[in-house]
Amino acid sequence: MQLRLAVGFTALILAFAPAVFAGGKKETKVSITFHLQAEDTDNPKMIFDQLTNGKRLFFHRLPEIGTKDVQSFNPFPSDFGDYGMVVKLKGNAASRFTALTNAYQQKWMISQVNGKVVDGFLIDKEVDDGLIVIWKGISLADINMLDEELPRIGHEGEKKKKKKK
Repeated sequence: MQLRLAVGFTALILAFAPAVFAGGKKETKVSITFHLQAEDTDNPKMIFDQLTNGKRLFFHRLPEIGTKDVQSFNPFPSDFGDYGMVVKLKGNAASRFTALTNAYQQKWMISQVNGKVVDGFLIDKEVDDGLIVIWKGISLADINMLDEELPRIGHEGEKKKKKKK
């Protein structure tokens, strides 16, 4: 009897585990992250290297800006046969990005979409409009995934239509 009770209790815990760990939040299928240049002397577990502008540079593993900070986006065809996009940040993230671009001028920031480094830029001035441009490296599949999760710029208040499966 105790064995059946223990097995039943374990099955119940496993059934509700995803909801408990997710905290009731919707799981995102797509990620957009922006990583600031680090120093090669930083903790090796907290940085990764990336060939950027012909040089081996190091970047923080933890992003400065992430998907949760993105309000909307708008893709465009790039000059490289793939796509780029403009990312519009939410208010608090836009303020944080302004402070970052003010404090870390002449440092690099790279962008990743779904864990793949797609582009990078040298911070040469303060950016205070809450927009970040990724000029290349985004696939049509990435854009389709983004369309399921985020609105396009100018359509932030509209509800997404559910796709039939």
